[in-house]
Amino acid sequence: MISVGVIAAGFACVIFLLLLGLHVATVMAVIALIGVLYGVGPMLVNSMGNLMWSQMNSFVLTAIPLYVLMGETLVNAQIAGRMYRSLSDWVQWLPGKLLHSNIISSNMFSAIAAIAGSPVATAATISTVAFPTFREHGYNERCVAGSIASGATLGILIPPSIDLIIYGAITDTSIGALFIGGIIPGLLLASFFVIIIAVAATIWPSIAGDGSGPAPDLSGRWKRLFDLVGPVLIFVLIIGSIYGGWATPTEAAAVGVVASLGQAAWYRKLNMTMLNNSLLDTIRITAKILLVRMGAYFLNFAMGIRGIPDQVAAFISDLDVSPFTFVLFLVLLYLVLGWFLDALAMMITTIPVLFPVVVAVGFDPIWFGVFIVIMCELALLTPPVGMNLYIVQGVRNRGQITDVIRGVLLFFHRHSVAGLPYHRVPANRHVAGVSA
Repeated sequence: MISVGVIAAGFACVIFLLLLGLHVATVMAVIALIGVLYGVGPMLVNSMGNLMWSQMNSFVLTAIPLYVLMGETLVNAQIAGRMYRSLSDWVQWLPGKLLHSNIISSNMFSAIAAIAGSPVATAATISTVAFPTFREHGYNERCVAGSIASGATLGILIPPSIDLIIYGAITDTSIGALFIGGIIPGLLLASFFVIIIAVAATIWPSIAGDGSGPAPDLSGRWKRLFDLVGPVLIFVLIIGSIYGGWATPTEAAAVGVVASLGQAAWYRKLNMTMLNNSLLDTIRITAKILLVRMGAYFLNFAMGIRGIPDQVAAFISDLDVSPFTFVLFLVLLYLVLGWFLDALAMMITTIPVLFPVVVAVGFDPIWFGVFIVIMCELALLTPPVGMNLYIVQGVRNRGQITDVIRGVLLFFHRHSVAGLPYHRVPANRHVAGVSA
C-alpha cells in the first residue's frame, strides 16, 4: 500500500512542474514514469506503447476530430459571425441589450457549431466579432469581457460536447444519455447568465453604455434571421440522428461535417484556403486533446497499478459523510485543481480515481459526468490557468487581465450552484438513465 506522504509528494511534483511551464501532458507522463519505475520496474515501461495504442484506438474518440472540424468549418466560413449578428438583432429589448448576445451566441455555438471541443475558440471568435461594436456604443468592458469568457464555457456542456464524449469513453457510459443529461443544466446556466445581466443592467444602467446598438429595421432582422436556419439544421441532424437511432455519435459527427461543408458552399466560402485553415485548426486542437489524454492515461495506469483509486475509495467510504458533504468536497477539490490544471487535464486525471468512488457511494454516472463538466467550466475561469480569461484579454488587447477576472465574478458562483444538485441511485445498480 502506497503511503499518503508519497501521494502528496507526487501531487506537489505535478504542481511544481506545471509552475515551471511544462506542458500538462508532459508533466503527467513524467510523474507516471517515475511512479512505474519506483513501484514496478522498467519492464512495464516497455509495454506502455501497446497499452496506450489500445486505449487510443477507439471508434468513440473518432468523433472528436469530426466535431472539431465541423465547428472550425463554420468559423472559417464566417457562418458563426453571421449567426452572432443575427442573434444580436433580437435581444436588444432586454436590459443589457447586446450583452445577452454573447451568452446566447455561446449557447448556439456549443449546440450547433460543435466548438464545444474548444471553448477557447468560442471565446476568441465571439471576442473578435463583439468588441468593436461594444466599444462603439460605450458598453462597460469588464461586463463585456466577463460575459464572453463565461458564456464560452457553456460550450463544453451543451451537446455535442467533446468533454462528455471523453468522459463516456473513459467510464464506458452512454454518450447519448450524457448528451441529454447536459441539455437542461446547460440551458439553466445560460438562463442564469441572462437573468444576471438583466438585473445588473437594471441596477447599473451604465454598463450598457448609451443603451443602443446596431438595430436594422424589421425586414432586415427577418432577412438576417435566415443565417440561423443552416446552423439549426445541423443541430437537428446531429441530435435527431443520434436519438432517432439512425446513427452513433461518431456517425452523426460525420453527417455534421458534410452539412457544414454544404453551408460553406451555400455562402460561397468553400475554397482551398478555408479548407486548409479548418483542417490545420482541427489537427492542432485534436492533437492537443489526444496528447493530454495519452499523458493522463499513462498517469492513471500508474496510479491503478499502485492501488491509489482503491485506497481513495476506501478512505472516503470510511469517512461516512453525507451525500451533500461529499459533493461539497468535490466542488472544493475541483476549484483548487482549476488553479493549476486546464479543464481537459483535470477531467482526464481525476475521473479514473473518483468515478469508482462516486458509483460506490451511489451517485448516478450520468449526473457525475454533467457535474464534472460543470467543474471543468469553472477551471476555464479560475486563474492562473483559466484559458478563457487570457484569450479574451488577448483579443481585447487593452487594460489588465484583472478587468476580465472581475467581469466573470458576476457569473462565477452560478457554476458552483448549478453543480450541487445530485441524484442518488442504489449502490449496486448500474444506471443508464439521465439526471439533470
